[in-house]
Order: sequence, then structure tokens, then C-alpha cells
Amino acid sequence: MTPDIKTLETLVEIITREVLLAMVEQEERDKNPTGAYCVVDVADGVKVKTCFDNAGHVVSAGAERLTSTVGVIPEDRSLAGMIDHTLLKPDATSDKIAQLCFEAKKYHFASVCVNPTHVKLCAELLKDSDVKVCTVIGFPLGATSPEVKAFETQNALDNGATEIDMVINIGALKAGETELVARDIRSVVEVAHKAGALVKVIIETALLTDEEKVVACLLAKEAGADFVKTSTGFSGGGATVHDVALMRRAVGPSLGVKASGGIHTHEEAAALVAAGATRIGASAGVKIIQAGQVDDKPQSVTAAPSKAY
Repeated sequence: MTPDIKTLETLVEIITREVLLAMVEQEERDKNPTGAYCVVDVADGVKVKTCFDNAGHVVSAGAERLTSTVGVIPEDRSLAGMIDHTLLKPDATSDKIAQLCFEAKKYHFASVCVNPTHVKLCAELLKDSDVKVCTVIGFPLGATSPEVKAFETQNALDNGATEIDMVINIGALKAGETELVARDIRSVVEVAHKAGALVKVIIETALLTDEEKVVACLLAKEAGADFVKTSTGFSGGGATVHDVALMRRAVGPSLGVKASGGIHTHEEAAALVAAGATRIGASAGVKIIQAGQVDDKPQSVTAAPSKAY
């Protein structure tokens, strides 16, 4: 089948972007033969450049406004296997955490997402299952230092966590302190990846402009994160179709996009997946899956902002 003009234009734009970025990155490597290097990425009219030393530490990072580009939505996947079954309430008891793990095993969710104090219990309860143990770092404000986040990450890994959802330094991002944000993310990525754990970077979309969301996504991508994530659920807003589509365009097909916050129905989850999400963070995972088994008719909706726990 012959592709239409719009499809060809999209492919040309994607290929052109990747070729140009590869040329820029090669030029940077040629300038720094000792092992230092810079990574450049462009999305939605924003260019972000992050430079690392030969040990992989962030040396500098910057962002500037350019022109529009295109991202790619990944292939559809089984919804249950995309859900991070979440319980982040401060009053969560061990009994409630055990119930969360039971439900996650029963429905074959991707992971349980819990506060660090519950990681060890979840690791024990889920050790013979395919469900991962996800925890949150710098949660929910993101205002702790990179060193504290790195320590918190190592502690969670030692207790059995296999996925890390970290909150960026939101104030630093809004102040244009991109080097601090990049170091913040990289400090967690370095520790987590040594243990083979995934890192999802929470950018807290409710507090950002669209341009800031793109900058945050590109910084996360360049710092080596595996996912970008919309929300903590603690800042007055949650996942929307608009934000997920924007984040997908920003990171392209290579990173995961996790939608979280205010996702309560199968229709909302399906709409977010259609927009480009590859993970769904929700405390209503059982309800979402059960509703899908009864009525799996997709509807176009925008997820209502509210708490994800």
C-alpha cells in the first residue's frame, strides 16, 4: 500500500531530526576526545543540550525555543500489564499494602507503586510473581537534593525495589536551572541502572507550562531515564490526554510515558494509552480492568485532574 503524503512528510521530518541530532552529537564528541560529551534533543519547538564528563556526570544543561517536531505513539499493549497498582496514602497500613499486592498478582499488573517504607514487604509478598515493586523518590515535592535522592534510591533498591519513580526539582525547572534538574535526574538514574532498575521521572505537569513540560521531558531523556511521568497526584492536577500526547511527542518512541493522577475508569485509561501512554498509575486498577472486561468500547475523554492515590 502506498503511504499518503502526510505519512511521508512525517517520516521525512523524523528521519531529518535524527540525522541532524546525530551530526551535532558527533561534532560534540570530536570536540571532546577525552570522553566528555554532549547530547542534544529537540521536541515541540524546544532544543535541550546536556553535557556530561567522562564519568557520566552532568556538567551543564540548557534549553532554547526552536521549531516544531513530531513524536511517535507506540504500539498498543494489554492494559492490565500497563498498570502500576498504586497506594501512596500516608495512612496506608501493612494490611492494605498486602491487599494491594494480592490484587496486583491476581490481575497481573505491571507493578505495585508504594512509599519506600513498604518496599521490603512488597518485595517479600511478590517474590514469586511477575509483578514489579515500584517506589517513589523525593516524593511528592521533589525538593530534596540530588544526593538525598540518590541515597533514598539506593535504600529502596536494597530493600527490593525494581522500579523508581522520582520527582524532579520543580522549582529549579521553573527557574531555568536546567543543570540542577539534569544532575537531579542523573543522580537517581546512575544508582538505579547499576542495579538494573527502571527510572520514571515525574515532571508534575499541573505546575508547568507546555514549554516547561517539554524541557523536563528532554532533560529526563538525555539523563538516561526510562520513562517520563505526568503527576504525583498531590499538586491539584493529574493526567490529561493533552499532556500525555505532548510528552510522547517530546520523548519520541524510545522512552515510556506514564500517565498518573485522576485515572478512575477504563475509558480514561484507554484514552491516555491512545494518546501515547505506556504505563498507567492508578489506585483504581481493579475497577479499570473489571470495567474493561464488561464494556471495552473506547471513548474519547480527558482524564479529570484529581489525586492518584
